[in-house]
Amino acid sequence: MNTILVGALVALALYVWSRSAKTNRLPVPPGPKPVPVLGNIFDLTAKELWLRITGWSKQYGDIVYIHLLGQGLVFCNTYEVAQDLLEKKGSIYSDKPNLVMAGELCGCQNMVAFTRYGDFSRRQRKLMNTAFGISAVKRYRPQLANESILLLKRILADPQDYMGYIRRYAGGLTLQSVYGYRVETNADPLLQLGQECVDILSNKIASGGGIWPVDIFPFLQHLPTWFPGAGFKRKAAVWRAKMEEFVDKPYEMLLERVKTGTAVPCFVTTLLDEARNEKGETTDPQRDFDIRWTANSMYSASMDTTITTVQLFMLAMVLHPEVLKKAQAELDAVVGSQRLPTFEDRPNLPYLDAVMSEVLRWGVPVPLGLPHRLMEDDVYKGMHLKAGTLVFANIWNMLRNEDTWARPHEFIPERFLEPVDEATAKRRDPRPYVFGFGRRRCPGLHLIEESLWIVMATMLHTTELSVEKDDSGKPVPPVVDYNNSVFRTPAVFKCDIRPRSAQVLQLVRNAE
Repeated sequence: MNTILVGALVALALYVWSRSAKTNRLPVPPGPKPVPVLGNIFDLTAKELWLRITGWSKQYGDIVYIHLLGQGLVFCNTYEVAQDLLEKKGSIYSDKPNLVMAGELCGCQNMVAFTRYGDFSRRQRKLMNTAFGISAVKRYRPQLANESILLLKRILADPQDYMGYIRRYAGGLTLQSVYGYRVETNADPLLQLGQECVDILSNKIASGGGIWPVDIFPFLQHLPTWFPGAGFKRKAAVWRAKMEEFVDKPYEMLLERVKTGTAVPCFVTTLLDEARNEKGETTDPQRDFDIRWTANSMYSASMDTTITTVQLFMLAMVLHPEVLKKAQAELDAVVGSQRLPTFEDRPNLPYLDAVMSEVLRWGVPVPLGLPHRLMEDDVYKGMHLKAGTLVFANIWNMLRNEDTWARPHEFIPERFLEPVDEATAKRRDPRPYVFGFGRRRCPGLHLIEESLWIVMATMLHTTELSVEKDDSGKPVPPVVDYNNSVFRTPAVFKCDIRPRSAQVLQLVRNAE
């Protein structure tokens, strides 16, 4: 039976491939040579795929093409290519792939990262922009400041578990701002459920590029779970149950608090209030559905980005003590020793802003972004791009362009303080790269940036971050590994975290 199934798959793949070869007269973009039928499946890796693709860019150029069992993947290796395709042609490059595994089987098709381009995706983005647009995020500043202080209190009390507290900060902040739910411990069940779901999404469902055989051959989804080779269906059933639990559980908890009058204002309550009629009834099931899934997407979209960037910031400070000292000197001059930094200080802290920009550029929290799906055939510089092709922005390679940033592999915040013209400054700003391109740009980027800035400011003002020392006092450089398939999240590394002084420790303890 296995032999018959494999033979049928091979025959179907050959048929699709042969038809494509006959109808596409223009060449596809260059790329590594595929093997018959299977394509470039052996060229991919689940770990730091962006490094391999960057190697291809040096060999094949600004745009690279591969295919997996006939499914085309295109990598935009320069800012110009990403602009030409994902920005200027956003009307046909803003769809998301119809991934059977992630969507129908794992139940993620209604998450913002997977929603197909159309009315639903536009409604989701409108809801997000209402709550987290550039003019709306200021309302969250007191909460962000408070949570950053709590983060520092916990880390200074127990520095060995700094990673647990960063996860609690990122997840807890989102749960509170979206659902009005306050996390009380690192072991909070809702926080752990959220972390588990984000891990499933990033390191299981999306592992190796997120393309499963069932995405290429959708009929495989109809195999019985006991059938040989149908293990993916058994995995999907487990993952789907977790995903649906996390979509429904915090939302239903909030609805119950709304009924009892104990709900606190948050993203969901704001949108629910807008949806109610004069009798206090929610009249639109579609609106309820949209809010439920959009709220969950905010957690998935912001948690890993925040965790990854805070870790990369800490790593940069440990590796570059001269930068840490310079940022602390600026904070001391502006903020002084009698209080903690506030958002009002930001205009007077240009070096800290430069540090944040360099963390985003040097760290590259999402090196390949998330895939866009081409909705119709396109021609780019004499090359044919077929409808259905998945298009990735190689952000890692873009942010290491030597023509834009001198010595791009080095951590140099001063590069953002150099006097340049407006066009150059705009081109050097890493945010338009890091938060995605075109109509699928991260809608929570303003809240994420505000959150990152206050954490960096508070941490620099109150702590000393340095490499760990062995028993003889010799510095031990941190061992850093990147195992996440989508985010460039460092594995937990050892470092020394302590308060800058007894005075600042008391300042943190007394802060409210």
